[in-house]
Amino acid sequence: MLSHNNGQYVEESVRSVMAQTYTNWELIVVDDNSQDGTIAKMMELRDENSRIKISQAVYDRGASVNRNAALKDARGRWIAFLDVGDVWHPTKLERQIAFMEENGYAFSYTGYGLMDMESRNRGVMVSGKVHVTHEDIMRCCWPAYLTVMYDAEKVGLVQVQNLKNNNDYALWLNISEKHDCHLLNENLAVKRTHWGRLGGLIRTDKVKWRYEVYRKEEDLGRVVSFFYTLRNAGYGMWKWMRYVKRRTAW
Repeated sequence: MLSHNNGQYVEESVRSVMAQTYTNWELIVVDDNSQDGTIAKMMELRDENSRIKISQAVYDRGASVNRNAALKDARGRWIAFLDVGDVWHPTKLERQIAFMEENGYAFSYTGYGLMDMESRNRGVMVSGKVHVTHEDIMRCCWPAYLTVMYDAEKVGLVQVQNLKNNNDYALWLNISEKHDCHLLNENLAVKRTHWGRLGGLIRTDKVKWRYEVYRKEEDLGRVVSFFYTLRNAGYGMWKWMRYVKRRTAW
């Protein structure tokens, strides 16, 4: 779990981990030099449960550096991700681990819902392709950060380039070179979004971020990176039209 000046959402996110029906977990929190009440709240929650491990950068290092550090510290077989602000449903870990063990998968993701900044249900369910290859992820970022899990025994330690944005996408590209990703088509998490309309999730600034991923993480040339970036934008819009469904509940 990465955090940076978002203390108002810390408790909701951490308690969604503490409420998991799968109880053999460790929560590794890396804070990027927060100047609000994030660390104080984290400390209070750690006092309730010693399986919460907290470290804080003394300067703003960025998500890539912090996530790489957390992955080096992780001791468990199953690696999952959750940022402050988002939440897991109580059975998320239990259901996803069972899904991966039963099928022998090394890399998976799940469906998820959306909520606004006041934790109100947007009535939206997001899913995706059942079987996702490396080339699929080159076309489109199918897995959402809060839904991903991978088997560290099969994948090994994963580290990515120091990218300011879209470093999670770089992570999925890295893992998918070794193992395909598989969808557990159940709504097991909820993502918090600033945007008043669903279309706001498709943002123009992501075009630049995607280009940087192709150039730095995939080490592609300028022309090829530009082509992949344009293709990614088209697939991204198709993904949201095809795999975003209205729901009355999470």
